[in-house]
Amino acid sequence: MSVIQVHDKQFQPYISAEELTQRIKEMAEQISKDLDGERPLFIAILNGSFMFAAEIFKHISIEAEISFVKLVSYKGTKSTGNVITAIGLDEDLYGRTVVILEDIIDSGKTLSMFLPQLEHQQPKKLMVTSLLTKPDAITHPIKIDYLGFSVPNKFLLGYGLDYDGLGRNLPEIYQLVE
Repeated sequence: MSVIQVHDKQFQPYISAEELTQRIKEMAEQISKDLDGERPLFIAILNGSFMFAAEIFKHISIEAEISFVKLVSYKGTKSTGNVITAIGLDEDLYGRTVVILEDIIDSGKTLSMFLPQLEHQQPKKLMVTSLLTKPDAITHPIKIDYLGFSVPNKFLLGYGLDYDGLGRNLPEIYQLVE
């Protein structure tokens, strides 16, 4: 991996594809062990979590279902402060074990607004799985049940994370060069 340019910004390597795959396999094994005997519904939050959701779901060894919602809160490298539900959830959550799949939790605002909507549907359990979190950026604390990596409060790109629509297809994660 070397420094890359996306739009007007440069990004340097941060987490390799191999590190991502290994950690996601470990997370899937733990989830499968913890939820053995249940049939959880995984809810992946688009757009950013699509690669993470696909990879973790490949390694889940228990019966499970997956669905997707689209929540939007970013423009460029900054959060807009508003959360928009662009595509909603059709499944009934009552009495189900629900596992949220999120690519990154930075401020926590998106999930702090979305989780109460899910809790209103009275799931048996509501758990959060995030590939990344930025502890220094948290303004709305969220309990993360399964976490891949804690990262510094820097803008990241790749493995589903984008900069104005580009970079999601990169198999590793890059950090903004400042």
